Amino acid sequence: MMKKLYEMVVAFKEYLLFAFFTGISLALLATNDGQQMSALRSAAVLTVGFLQDSFTFIPDYFNLRRENKALVEENMNLSDEVNRLREARLENIRLRAMIDLKQKSKGRLLAADVVGKTLQLLRNTVTLDIGNHDGVRLNAPIVSPDGLVGKIVATSSGYSVGQILLNKDLRVSAKDQRSRVDGIVQWQGGPTLQFSDVVKTMDVKEGDVIVTSGYSTVYPEGIAIGVVASTRLLPGSLFQVIDIAPGVDFTRLEEVFIVSSPIDSSRISVEARTVEDHL
Repeated sequence: MMKKLYEMVVAFKEYLLFAFFTGISLALLATNDGQQMSALRSAAVLTVGFLQDSFTFIPDYFNLRRENKALVEENMNLSDEVNRLREARLENIRLRAMIDLKQKSKGRLLAADVVGKTLQLLRNTVTLDIGNHDGVRLNAPIVSPDGLVGKIVATSSGYSVGQILLNKDLRVSAKDQRSRVDGIVQWQGGPTLQFSDVVKTMDVKEGDVIVTSGYSTVYPEGIAIGVVASTRLLPGSLFQVIDIAPGVDFTRLEEVFIVSSPIDSSRISVEARTVEDHL
């Protein structure tokens, strides 16, 4: 053991001597109270202070990393809170509109959430979270604060399916709210509806509001369907081509009402009997 220690001392004798003499030099400098030494100490202190102040702009990498991580977490939490507040505000706006619609409605309305929908087919539908146990019946109109959505075509105990206006099988008896011109609203694909069976001499203009006519036993009178986007005449045709921009934005549809009005069986009966008499 002593031999190894001796060999290490011999091998590093220059470094050991340097460290020894450096220590003695520092000790002598520290104990020297001469005028020159005091001036040298003052200059050294000022130099060290200047260097510290000059290099304070260099960031502490590890502290910055911790601060950055904390800021990222705080930003994520704040973003999540903002999104939740925004969603709550939008939901509040929608619910206020639905409450206003319910207060103005003459019939009984059943509130429902849209839990499924198709918008890319020729026969598009919506699935709602209430069914016949909640009082939903077949052919009941579906409405929203923006207007007519469609009608119920199937029910189960807890769910129902409705045809929407963007469905080729759906036809709605309608009229121009301003001029009272009658027609049929239907969808033939594309972003707009068509107001058909309107002869070219009838008064229908762009910007007119189209509403349900009330002639149907399904839809109450006066429910908004959409606004006339354009009208045009085809050569040789007796009818106008009228495009309607639907009032309901089906891509954003989340809550609806189902109109649960009693069926006027006497009207249905007399109309059916009249049709049979003319066959």
